[in-house]
Amino acid sequence: MTEAVTAGAGTRQAKPNVRPRRPHFSSGPCAKPPGWTPHALDLSALGRSHRGAVGKAKLQEAVERTHALLRLPADYRIGIVPASDTGAMEMAIWSLLGPRPVTMLAWESFGQGWVTDVAEQLKLDAEIRTADYGEICDLREIDSANDVVFTWNGTTSGVRVPNADWIAADRTGLTVCDATSAAFAQPIDWSRIDVGTFSWQKALGGEAAHGMLVLSPRAVDRLEREPAPRPLPKIFRLTKGGKLIEGVFKGETINTPSMLCVADWLFALDWAERIGGLDALIGRADANAAALDRWVQKAAWIEHLAPDPAIRSNTSVCLQFADRSDVESNKLRQKALARLLEQERVAYDVGAYRDAPPGIRVWCGATVDTADVEALGPWLDWAWEIIRG
Repeated sequence: MTEAVTAGAGTRQAKPNVRPRRPHFSSGPCAKPPGWTPHALDLSALGRSHRGAVGKAKLQEAVERTHALLRLPADYRIGIVPASDTGAMEMAIWSLLGPRPVTMLAWESFGQGWVTDVAEQLKLDAEIRTADYGEICDLREIDSANDVVFTWNGTTSGVRVPNADWIAADRTGLTVCDATSAAFAQPIDWSRIDVGTFSWQKALGGEAAHGMLVLSPRAVDRLEREPAPRPLPKIFRLTKGGKLIEGVFKGETINTPSMLCVADWLFALDWAERIGGLDALIGRADANAAALDRWVQKAAWIEHLAPDPAIRSNTSVCLQFADRSDVESNKLRQKALARLLEQERVAYDVGAYRDAPPGIRVWCGATVDTADVEALGPWLDWAWEIIRG
């Protein structure tokens, strides 16, 4: 039986019959993998030293299985580092940039943050290309002798680069890529990426506070031959005596990790491998984004923030109100919409990012079930009728 309520415009709007089974659509931390419970975690490493045999084995397992799941080139290294994706990116920027000019590409808030670091904090010679929310920069004629820093998927703007074809295979500069909302959900040509970063809390629904750093042989060579021309704090140091600290990429973390978070990450890897690996993860994210898009095409009051499907994210799908004549009123509608959906326990944390145009943001990564995305659409329409005023 449906339940009728009074809409803001005075009409009667019936609540939908079907609720999302898991209303977790936050863009970070994201939905846990289907079937997750705390009781399913292997807690054998808790209360043990991360440098002991048990703890180190778990950390090394996490590194090796992540490398395999992402299908990284055999000679690429990957390690667990402090402070989530932000820490991994800061480590890369402060440790590697400086020997060459830098091209900065930014199309959302986190990319703008990397611009601030490079141009204002490090004060490097940087070409800066930016784009408005919902768009990406011109990727043509980028000097391949420059280092390039960019975000693959704009979590706050709902855009992504269409591919890596614009990155020169014979480049002499390094590519530094914040891939945190793209890894495990989008096909990334890692041969074109010299430094990649991501966090556990995004596409596989892990816990926060830990980042992962991917280095190509070219990036390792830069670290060893051209050390950063600046002092580095301990948590940023990747070399000692002019050589890469190989232990970082074998489970010997720079500082103490949470072994509970490691256990949670290993559960996520178990799930990802069980459903079919990277192809299955990408397929689930694509199916979720397609389901949401089918609803958007029928809804007159909302539209994609990224109008071009070729650059539209399949994970952090950002939507804006169709009527944008009154921004301040739309900000109030956004808050009211998100609050009502949370009260009804049908969608948590779906308000647009604070600096983005008012609207909603729905995480469609692989840990979300397509049936829940399909169930969400009617609830969004219902909530809109309630709050539009």
